[in-house]
Amino acid sequence: MNTTSIKRRQLLLAGAGTLGMAAWPAANAAKPRKQVIVIGGGMAGATLAKYLRLWGDRINVTLIERAPRYTSCIMSSLVLTGQRQIADLRYSYAQLKKVYGVNVVTDDVLAVDPATLSVQLASGTTLFADRIVFAPGIDFDPVPGLTNPDAMPHAWKAGPQTTLLRQQLQAMAPNGVAVLTIPKVPYRCPPGPYERACLLADWLKKNKPQAKLLVLDANPDFVTEKDNFSQAFFGLHADVIEYRTQTEVLSADAATMTLQTTTGSVHGDVINLIPRQRCAPIVSQTGLANATEGRFAGVDVLSYESTVAAGIHVIGDSSATTQPKAGHIANQEAKVCADAIVRSFGGYAVDPAPVTNSACFSTITMKEASWLEAVFQYDPATRVMVPVANATGASVGWSGNNFDQMETWFKALMADTFA
Repeated sequence: MNTTSIKRRQLLLAGAGTLGMAAWPAANAAKPRKQVIVIGGGMAGATLAKYLRLWGDRINVTLIERAPRYTSCIMSSLVLTGQRQIADLRYSYAQLKKVYGVNVVTDDVLAVDPATLSVQLASGTTLFADRIVFAPGIDFDPVPGLTNPDAMPHAWKAGPQTTLLRQQLQAMAPNGVAVLTIPKVPYRCPPGPYERACLLADWLKKNKPQAKLLVLDANPDFVTEKDNFSQAFFGLHADVIEYRTQTEVLSADAATMTLQTTTGSVHGDVINLIPRQRCAPIVSQTGLANATEGRFAGVDVLSYESTVAAGIHVIGDSSATTQPKAGHIANQEAKVCADAIVRSFGGYAVDPAPVTNSACFSTITMKEASWLEAVFQYDPATRVMVPVANATGASVGWSGNNFDQMETWFKALMADTFA
């Protein structure tokens, strides 16, 4: 890996660092405080809440999240190989409350009224705001025939299913067959299924030397990092991985551990079934899912305001943009959105040329990783975020040094979001 790439990725977390410069004039000190409600406390929601309080002089922020702590999906595949524990990936909202004054409410959102900008909670409380920001992550399409998802866990939301999938892999026979499915794009973390496949293949070599891993990809080819993953699948792990493209899951039968697919019937001893993905239910229930065949919410990427509801923003995995659905991008989108809201409250125009950055590392073995980085900038002609050609690329191969850098990157990203 070259030094320029390392330095660039170390700066990626500050990619929106020039945002939020529209501090309110002193004359605004006597004005009422604005109220912002954030729905969802993942990478997008937590970052937004933090930076609204950091940049906004007179903004009250209420973060609503059903879980008392966040469990990171990033690095969670390492739980499957025993290199991490789920407890290692849990993050508290204590700093958001103590340091930044975010009002964190542990509750579930039942309904949102775009007309009144109100939020109804399961506890019976109704909250009102000047702006509402949705950051609830993803949901999954139901798989016909699969009445018990734990029988074929996706583990694509880190938590109990991650631990369950590890237990199933450990219990598999030494000559067993594991199956991993990859849904049609867009889905959370484009390289994620491929890096999980590589990681599992390496683990199987060491722990189940006669086992096989069948990867069923609903897409026609690797959706990202094709050079690295093709070398890993067809070279390094060729004795473990069998890779089938354009293979979409049609139904599942947990009793026989069988999948019906577009290329035939598949049996596995352990099945990591990752379904096709869409926005969280509360987004579609509110009438915001107007893009990508009704799967995700259309937004104006200058502010991430919904294209169908004024005063409501959607960031992270539930939004429809040209950027990947990933934790680092969610962090970046949150900063652009926070900046736009602060500017709007202060009577300023939004930044007309936002830039976002993304970096990720992919585990190719249990000790080595590759990397991928991208910079996106706003294109006024198409009104979307487009990759900057000379600032986008991937590593050539993989290394132990990249694996170490992955840990540094992860700690910095999580600190920027939750600390």
